Amino acid sequence: MPQTVKGVIARAKDAELELVDIVVPDAGPGEALVKVQACGVCHTDLHYQQGGINDDFPFLLGHEAAGVVEAVGPDVTSVSPGDYVVLNWRAVCGQCRACLKGESWYCFNTANASQKMTLADGTELTPALGIGAFAEKTLVAAGQCTPVDEKAEPAVAGLLGCGVMAGLGASLNTGAVRRGESVAVIGCGGVGMAAIAGAVLAGATTVVAVDTDQRKLDKAVELGATHTVLSGKDVDVVGQVQQICDGHGADVVVDAVGRPETFQQAFEARDLAGRVVLVGVPTPEMTWETPLIEIFSRGGAIKSSWYGDCLPSRDFPMLVELWLQGRLPLDAFVTERIALDEVEQAFGRMETGDVLRSVVVLD
Repeated sequence: MPQTVKGVIARAKDAELELVDIVVPDAGPGEALVKVQACGVCHTDLHYQQGGINDDFPFLLGHEAAGVVEAVGPDVTSVSPGDYVVLNWRAVCGQCRACLKGESWYCFNTANASQKMTLADGTELTPALGIGAFAEKTLVAAGQCTPVDEKAEPAVAGLLGCGVMAGLGASLNTGAVRRGESVAVIGCGGVGMAAIAGAVLAGATTVVAVDTDQRKLDKAVELGATHTVLSGKDVDVVGQVQQICDGHGADVVVDAVGRPETFQQAFEARDLAGRVVLVGVPTPEMTWETPLIEIFSRGGAIKSSWYGDCLPSRDFPMLVELWLQGRLPLDAFVTERIALDEVEQAFGRMETGDVLRSVVVLD
């Protein structure tokens, strides 16, 4: 029998969020019904509300979630009722050309639930990133459920579902930071902070945090940054990063902002043969121009990082275990715990930089 639960929707562009009844179908083939325990408030959810993703309103928001599998479809063997899981938005298919090459993190055919959740009047909802977890329960593809150690607090574990994983993976996977290397991270929001934590975990000995907000730089130091650069209109960010890194520039520079000016800084602030990683998401109209000879002569690599190039089945359990061992400060990303009806206010605090992550906690 379909279930009626509470969920947070954006009904139209820039419309105030609403806490409403939503109808969740029984799990069908390839699907899992998940009781949500916690869900982080991410900038992507705000972009959905603002119409910055697409116009498939109404949206059921929320995607950085952890919870317990309540039921699965008849053909599902990857998870079972009772499993404690983190939800991911790239359920790999195992059959596309990327998966068959052993590069499943690039899967070109990721899955979501086939059935639609709806409003009480039957209006179909579009779940954010195929998840829709600002809700008491949600329906996802079974492959979107990654079992992790049940000792991990849901408010912490769920953050691996998007932004924190993107940042950690930008350093660990895409940037492939090695012991003893230098790393600079431009932009110290949730993703940038996670990139800093990832660089520290990988063994970088110099980690430079760059941001316009001193509060964020102070937090970056708590997460392991060894140096900070307070950027601004008249600040030579490139020069300062180079000076900190023995006058040469960083081995890896992560752009966690995703703007032409920050990407140019990242490109120039790396050492010869260094790696530039773009993990901040640009808007479609943004362009970057530079002389081709500059790209050739600097060598190294310019890479974009999709979801931190993560493989959830590999990375989520490992990172949760590192947190449980006290080796990865995932709990430092949780600024506050809120209720479902407080998401709109959390968006405001996120916009002003007052929080690293607000997390909706459900009973």
